[in-house]
Amino acid sequence: MDLEAMEQIAQVKYRYARTLDTKNWEELTDTLVPEATAVYGEHLSFESRDVFINFLENTLGLHMVTEHHCSHPEIRIDESGRTATGTWLLADTVIVPEDGMILRGSAYYHDRYVRCDDGAWRIAHTGYERNWETVVSLADMPSFRLSSNRWAMLQQPPRAS
Repeated sequence: MDLEAMEQIAQVKYRYARTLDTKNWEELTDTLVPEATAVYGEHLSFESRDVFINFLENTLGLHMVTEHHCSHPEIRIDESGRTATGTWLLADTVIVPEDGMILRGSAYYHDRYVRCDDGAWRIAHTGYERNWETVVSLADMPSFRLSSNRWAMLQQPPRAS
C-alpha cells in the first residue's frame, strides 16, 4: 500500500474542494489533467477540463456561496503506481442569495487519478451520484441572515469618496 501516494491523492481532492469554494479557478484547473472528464448526475457531462472549468466558473461564480466537504476516502492505486481510483462522500451546501434559496445534499464522488510527468497526482475524471438533495426557500426561514459573504463584497461597486 503506497500511503504517500494515497495522501497526495487526498490532498488533490481537498484542494479541488477548497479551490471550488474559494472560486480560485486557476488553482482548480491545476487539479485536473487537460483531458479530464466530469459527470454530475444524469444531465451534466463534460469532455474536457476547459469546458468543465468554464461551466463551474459561470455557474458557481460570485453570486453563490458554496461549501463542499469530501470525506470517507476509499483510494485504490493500481499496480503500476501511475493511476488510481477514489470514492468520496460529499456533503455540500449552496446558498444563492439572489434566488432566495439554500441547497443541501449528499453524494458519492467517483474519481480517477493519474500521476503526471511532474510527479503530481491530478484528477482525470470526477463525478458524483446524488444520495439526496433538498432545496429550501429563504422565505421559509424568516430569521435567516447571511451575516458574512466574501463574494458579495467583491460584487459591490466601489464607494464614492
